[in-house]
Amino acid sequence: MALLITDECINCDVCEPECPNNAIYMGEEIYEIDPARCTECVGHHDEPQCKVVCPVECIEFNPEWREDRPQLLVKFERLTGQQAEAGQQSD
Repeated sequence: MALLITDECINCDVCEPECPNNAIYMGEEIYEIDPARCTECVGHHDEPQCKVVCPVECIEFNPEWREDRPQLLVKFERLTGQQAEAGQQSD
């Protein structure tokens, strides 16, 4: 699944620079996540970095954008042009 920023967002600006896929951007009122670019940090980190740094815990899974780990790895490879490390592919 891609992630989603809820309306509890306080626009603190900490999530955007943490996203390795440049999926987070400022929307009309709050930050938003482009689901086509969000890999939940699969291929980059063990957990979504935006969720780690969010002080109000307003980032959740997007129920309208379901993807499993293999699909997220394919998206990572498409976005970065590189194969995921062998350790990242297991699960």
